[in-house]
Amino acid sequence: MRKMAHVFVLACAFLLSGCVSVIKVAPGERTVGEHLQISLKGAWNHIDAPAMCGPHCQVWTMEGLPIDQLLIYSGLENDQPIHADSGQSSLKAFRFRSGMQPDQIVALFEGLLTRNGSTFKLTKLEQIPFAGTKGFHFEFKLIRKTDNVELLGTGTATESKGTLFAIVYQAPRLMFYPKHQANVADIINSAKIK
Repeated sequence: MRKMAHVFVLACAFLLSGCVSVIKVAPGERTVGEHLQISLKGAWNHIDAPAMCGPHCQVWTMEGLPIDQLLIYSGLENDQPIHADSGQSSLKAFRFRSGMQPDQIVALFEGLLTRNGSTFKLTKLEQIPFAGTKGFHFEFKLIRKTDNVELLGTGTATESKGTLFAIVYQAPRLMFYPKHQANVADIINSAKIK
């Protein structure tokens, strides 16, 4: 519990330092990026922090970044990384390549989510329709290195015209993941590529 409080304090300090801003996203139809349209039944907080996952991804949260994250990729093109450039040459880059298979795309997200030393375990991978195209869905467990909290996650993605579209959500297993799981499923089911 003490480690969780430490993570929360660090995240608050990060937000207050002016590195990011928080924008309230009201319920209704929303366009993310230029091509992905989604429908929200509840309000979310958009964390304007391109340094977290790059310019083709938006980070949203219901409870605050130390608790839950919704990553929305709306148009990641061939050879672009799924993360922001950390400036550290020792960290491996995880780049999307047109024509990747679902398990290869999941491996990109595994790389993104474990860059800080966290542990990832894929628990489900299946083909499903997404955003009006052929896509896939995956579920995972993540043990966060900073505080050993077990997170559950879900993701759905598709490649359309050589571009990656994906929605990935993660939150602590015991309370917050079940609390927002249906809301996230509604967002994923509402997605359309324009």
